[in-house]
Amino acid sequence: MSVAWTRASFRRLTAAIVAVVLAAATGGCSPGPQPPAQPVSPDSGYRAMLEQFSRRLLDDGAPAVLIQLRVGGDEWSAAYGVRNLASHSRAEITDPVHVGGITKSMVAVCVLRLAEEGRLELDAPVSTYLPEFNKVMHPPGPVTVRQLLQHRSGMPSVDGPLFDPATVREALTTRVSLADLLAMAGRISWQAKLAQGFEYSNSNYIALALIVERLSGRRIGEVISTDIIQPLGLSETSMTAVGPPPSSMIHGYIALDRKQLDVTYPAAQIDNAAGGMVSSVADVNTFYRALLQNRLLKPDTIAQMESPLYARYGLGVVRWNDLCTNNFYYGHPGDVPGYGTIAMTSADGTRQLTMAVAYPPEPLRSGDTRILHQMESIAEDTLNATCQTGPTGPLNNAAGSPG
Repeated sequence: MSVAWTRASFRRLTAAIVAVVLAAATGGCSPGPQPPAQPVSPDSGYRAMLEQFSRRLLDDGAPAVLIQLRVGGDEWSAAYGVRNLASHSRAEITDPVHVGGITKSMVAVCVLRLAEEGRLELDAPVSTYLPEFNKVMHPPGPVTVRQLLQHRSGMPSVDGPLFDPATVREALTTRVSLADLLAMAGRISWQAKLAQGFEYSNSNYIALALIVERLSGRRIGEVISTDIIQPLGLSETSMTAVGPPPSSMIHGYIALDRKQLDVTYPAAQIDNAAGGMVSSVADVNTFYRALLQNRLLKPDTIAQMESPLYARYGLGVVRWNDLCTNNFYYGHPGDVPGYGTIAMTSADGTRQLTMAVAYPPEPLRSGDTRILHQMESIAEDTLNATCQTGPTGPLNNAAGSPG
């Protein structure tokens, strides 16, 4: 079966497997304020669901799939496929990948820390901290920092002109500054609306990074390192930098002009605050667990980050329904040429799943996120299958090919 199956059919597949998992549970998922969330036995279904999904992706040409599931103190990890299609060296669970939009959660933490320090007001106009903003972007009305964090500014997204089939080769070799990225967005027509709702745009986080750099006097990658990477000991996490990729990095590919093109370390991703971070699945889980357990920001700030209740996107985090607790999972998807990542963590930080895929090499298609949507579905369904109450078995670690 091709990876192009529909989200509806994929939901039916995962729902059938999850039904088996929940039928095996002694208590099932019961809504409540804080019910116990314990791991199901690895034989109960979730592992089969993840392995089946990984096998389908590898059969369709994906170089690698990396998964880490954490439930309480237990963990199940799996690394399938190869680091690159040239050497065919085996993928390892610690191998870093591009994590795309997960970068935005890290940038949001840096912005919110400045707010905690009293150096920035979330409801102040962006031009307060970035005086050139109005001149460069020509917004139809005032734009606040909070609107940038929530993707509610209406700013046109810069990712279209940066990574399209006509310019992707240039993006591999040409570094683009944050100021140039903002200027690039400013040349795209801004669609004014009477009531601006959620509209995902990488340009929001380019502007936020420029604010962080202006207030801190340091590059955004350095600030993320000081605020997040160093305190948490994230050994496989860094901003895309000048030079070759880490030797252990999973390589990503696209198809261009009927040829396979390696897009592992594009120069255009250097210090790119919208999607330039490189990390491992374990480091991503560690980051979100620390975030949701108030080790990076104050509880009141986290409450703001998770709000408003009616919105799917908060301040730098996406949320999904946690059927185990009647609460939410928080995290972020990541999608850049060659790679897809999904990270979800329960509100208390105890149940997590991060999955990273080096996509099957395919031509770039604007808005084509079907594989990422499948990853999102299986991650949510898997976590919702971990709320069994009663006796459980340990999570088992695994590595290698699912076949």
